[in-house]
Amino acid sequence: MKVTLVGMGSGFPGTLTQEAKEALLEADCLLGAPRLLEDLGEEYPSRRFAAIHPRQLVELLERERPERPCVLYSGDTGFHSGAGGLLPLLRDQGWKAEVLPGISSIQLLSARLGEPWQGWHLASAHGADCDPAALLREHQTVFFLTGGRQGPAELCGLLTQAGFEQAVAVVGENLGRPGENLVRGTVGELAEKTFASLSILLVRRPVDVTPLRQAVTPGIPDGEFCRSEGKTVPMTKREVRAAAMGLLEIRADDLLWDVGAGTGSVSVEMALLARRGKVFAVEEKPEACALIRENGRKFGVSGNLEVMEGRAPEALEQLPAPDAVFVGGSGGELPEILRLIRRLSPRARICVSAIALETVHLALETLTELGDEVHVTQLAVSRAKGVGRLHLMMAQNPIFLITGGCHE
Repeated sequence: MKVTLVGMGSGFPGTLTQEAKEALLEADCLLGAPRLLEDLGEEYPSRRFAAIHPRQLVELLERERPERPCVLYSGDTGFHSGAGGLLPLLRDQGWKAEVLPGISSIQLLSARLGEPWQGWHLASAHGADCDPAALLREHQTVFFLTGGRQGPAELCGLLTQAGFEQAVAVVGENLGRPGENLVRGTVGELAEKTFASLSILLVRRPVDVTPLRQAVTPGIPDGEFCRSEGKTVPMTKREVRAAAMGLLEIRADDLLWDVGAGTGSVSVEMALLARRGKVFAVEEKPEACALIRENGRKFGVSGNLEVMEGRAPEALEQLPAPDAVFVGGSGGELPEILRLIRRLSPRARICVSAIALETVHLALETLTELGDEVHVTQLAVSRAKGVGRLHLMMAQNPIFLITGGCHE
């Protein structure tokens, strides 16, 4: 048995390559999604089996024992295709396999728009969750395969929530098929529309618009954050945030907690660093929660920053286990918070911010009791302030950062 995996392009016969067409005509059996099989005319083999999942395809091939079967895939077999899951199973069976690539939806959209696609960042939201805001922060132009729960309108809705409502976009519906259509507009406009199930999305930031936060290092200037009137909601200062992010060793795909998040300055820093991860900002004051959301929108991180309104440690019980945690405020419940973190995530990296010696002692005592390797760092920051023609160094409140981690 020799199995040929055929990329069908749009799935409509008009986008078949000549090589693919010849393979289909010579086949004695066709397998694939019902839509692909139904679109083929009577000149192609009539022995057809509807199947999508790799193991189901292998079971059909074992049962039917064709000599020259073709397995059909929409688009290109090398771009987020089920072909990647089938090939290892065919090799395990000892069957020969040949792959015939097809025309991808990227190529079709590029051709329809009359522009090259080599500068587009390619992403898939087809049957898998993705964070469109994080991608658009990093890339000027992003192409999305869509489907399942994340269609073009849903993706545009997420981008709108993240503050990208003015980004320009185009949706390609039924490309290469009857009813083909291109819909252009801003992300905010397209979020309100309904699109065909066979659609793709291209989003582009205007050339004169760049993400608010360009630096890849932590330490956003304090003045860039939205604050409450009278600055009644506390905010972790720039130097402390920069040091804490370094001590927590945040990775791009981390799941993070910011406990006692205040204005959300630490939450935003975390979300910018963990661009493929998730940040939960835990805060009990409604005014502070509103500020966190506002700052999340301002810095374009609403997609991976979620506000959990409630008091720790109770509010933490319903959260997924973290990779790292910053505790900026504990409401007098620090030992309970630290014990809960260790119960849910024995290897989570922890950083506690403290200004009182009693809090330092409590953090040291609790983390040591939990078996952590504990370190304490004191930050004594002074900032220059102009006084007439002179500049004097004005001391800020000393801050202690207590870090805990399990023994390797």
